Amino acid sequence: LLVQRILKTNPHHLHNPDASTSGLSNTSLHLACSLGFLPVIHVLLQAGHEKDGVSLNEDHQTPLMLASSAGHYESVHALCDAMPSCILKRDIRGRDAIMEASRGGHDTCLQILLTFAPGGPEELLKNADVDGNTALHFASSNGHLKLLRTLLAAGADSERRNIWSWTPISYSATVQAEVYFKGLVAEVERRRAARREAQERGTGGAVRLVGGEDDGSGTY
Repeated sequence: LLVQRILKTNPHHLHNPDASTSGLSNTSLHLACSLGFLPVIHVLLQAGHEKDGVSLNEDHQTPLMLASSAGHYESVHALCDAMPSCILKRDIRGRDAIMEASRGGHDTCLQILLTFAPGGPEELLKNADVDGNTALHFASSNGHLKLLRTLLAAGADSERRNIWSWTPISYSATVQAEVYFKGLVAEVERRRAARREAQERGTGGAVRLVGGEDDGSGTY
């Protein structure tokens, strides 16, 4: 790759933040991720682009956020695999990569992020931006029905309210979307109730005691 040759002779250009007025100081990795240039991403990571920490632009956006927003799932996978901790980062608006994928309607990216989320996705799905909007708010307001199912299955809270006291369901793009959303919530609740019931049945039953008169069954 040309990038490899450039870095070999000019290693100081590894990060090379964009100093233009509209460049937001995006690094080489930011640009590669925003465009989905996977081979370049691999070269930059192998060259140690992130060895000193996750790169941030002027808006505190990470390369992963840009890849997630654009729907470049292979780039998202490469970054999550190399440094899953970058999933935890949030920009100056309080948004993370999961919110960006949800806002853009990129289900494959979202599933990758949820899979690699350090400590599991439950806590991350509680994150909200400065306006109190969660990933579920973004998916709902943009009409991304497939992502609603993914987020709810991962534990997103359908009753979470933003600073205007609006729930994700309140942002349904159409009446049909609202009906579908409510149906998903009901389905998730039924499954949770079924799991709780199964767990309760599993902890019940006879108790085996040591000592005392045994009727031969071993149960008292």
